Amino acid sequence: MRFLQQQLFNRYGAKIRAPHALVMTFLFKKGSLLDKLKAIALATYTHSRNLALFVFTYKSLLAVQRWWQSEKAQLHSFLAACVGGWLVFGDNNHINSQINMYLLSRVLFGLSRLAVEKGYFPETKRDPFPLFAALVWGLVLWLFEYHPHTLQPSLQSSMSYLYDDSNIWHDLSDFLLHNKKRTGQ
Repeated sequence: MRFLQQQLFNRYGAKIRAPHALVMTFLFKKGSLLDKLKAIALATYTHSRNLALFVFTYKSLLAVQRWWQSEKAQLHSFLAACVGGWLVFGDNNHINSQINMYLLSRVLFGLSRLAVEKGYFPETKRDPFPLFAALVWGLVLWLFEYHPHTLQPSLQSSMSYLYDDSNIWHDLSDFLLHNKKRTGQ
């Protein structure tokens, strides 16, 4: 239990979530300063708690599997993480969604590198990153322009700010602060 308490108050989750929550809250959320600060604190706490619960679940399940089979196996890690992911990150909320999407991008990169390392795909002579960047940006802007409802709400907000709100300029404050359509004009 002491390990779980240490993990809950671990600074890692706070270092990751607090800056992101701060920026996103002040850019896109409406409400009083107190409401915004509460939202930042809640997002930071939820992120930290979920990471701690996942680590506790994962390590516990690894220990049980190793005790049961008396040896370490690659499948143990996969199964423990699947169960932990289901239990901790399976609730479809904005924090879990962001964490899972963040991990998906890293997993796809890792799997592509592993596929080249194992010889399933040949190593390219040229850096494939420019092609990857072109496809990612082409797809996200196509989705934003023609199917925005399919994108995560925070990504929709960011894209609207960058590509829609930037079409309207009133004065220099639009560039320096927050560009949004003004009501009553």
